[in-house]
Amino acid sequence: MAAAERTPTEGHDDLVDRVRTFVVGEVEPAEDVLDRFDDRAAARMRRLRERAADAGLWALPLPCEWGGGGIGLARYARVAQAEGRSDHGPAALGSAALLDVRTLSAHAAPEVRERYLPRLVRGTVRACFAMTEPGARGSDPATLAATARRDGGDLVVEGAKWFVTGAREADLALVVVRTGPPGPAGRDGLTVVLVPLDDPRVRVVRELPVWGTGGQYELRFDRVRVPADHVLGGVGDGLRVAASRIALGRTLRSLRWLGQAQRAFDLLLERARDTTRGTPALGEHQLVQGLVFESHLALAGARSLVEEAVRAVEEPAADPARTAVATAKVAAARALSTVADAAAQVHGAEGLGPDTPLPRLQRLARQARILDGPDETHVSAVARRLLRS
Repeated sequence: MAAAERTPTEGHDDLVDRVRTFVVGEVEPAEDVLDRFDDRAAARMRRLRERAADAGLWALPLPCEWGGGGIGLARYARVAQAEGRSDHGPAALGSAALLDVRTLSAHAAPEVRERYLPRLVRGTVRACFAMTEPGARGSDPATLAATARRDGGDLVVEGAKWFVTGAREADLALVVVRTGPPGPAGRDGLTVVLVPLDDPRVRVVRELPVWGTGGQYELRFDRVRVPADHVLGGVGDGLRVAASRIALGRTLRSLRWLGQAQRAFDLLLERARDTTRGTPALGEHQLVQGLVFESHLALAGARSLVEEAVRAVEEPAADPARTAVATAKVAAARALSTVADAAAQVHGAEGLGPDTPLPRLQRLARQARILDGPDETHVSAVARRLLRS
């Protein structure tokens, strides 16, 4: 995939508008197909990626040195919301690789960076992140049991991972494994290993549909040999490597949830103003006005908190960044839930059927309260830090 090309005089507002136009016109109409995650969906996604590259919108936030657009996180924030109107937007525009590219750029050996980063940015190679395990508490790293042991010049990886997004189409997996016992706080002994997925000892055990949509998988690593230079960071640095990725990942998800919440809010306003089905418009009723106000309040508050998280991730200072990101994650998930629910309520039965994106947005809103750590974990963690400070 060609790198993004833009004129030097193009303003940021124009770029955001172009991304939004592409997502609304190209990606959103394809969502029913893309949600299937089958061969037809893969072919449609390939066409979307080609169109994004032709439009100069490919890989906007990825580093210039590897062929990306080079937009920093602060400028990318508004673009991310426009992309995130559709859950498939980041993949169609090449931004979904941002976490993998940043992780490898920061922690991979030079030879590994040279081997994989240009192809990740072009989209000819894809990666996935494998941390969560069957039977383990996803928010507790001490319960992770997949292992990697040294054998000569290699590491041998063994164990199971599940809810691995995009594993079927991926060529690489960043796998969090145990290389030593947990320490007193349960946070030691973890390592992140880059595992090529063309090894026959890596098995896709099954797909894990989430409320009728695919894209999540369970993987099994049966004594997979990986070169020692595929360790990211160093042996035992897994939590540090994963934590930097997870903080950015939560921030990016929050930005995309804002985009989806804005999409739901637009639908809410459109329906509340509509007089083609009768008069007065639904927006003339106080209860509907209340839904509009509560949605506006949730969206505006979440947007402010997510902007704070973006600043914190750009200049991380340990606890402040963790507090800002966790707070933003909860606020964005709640805003999406509030607005999608209000929009569906005002649409009535139509909001439950296939003629609007509201069922999809409501499904994503429910998932948002669990993805990247359940809300309860973030609420407790933030409260404890605030009480200590």
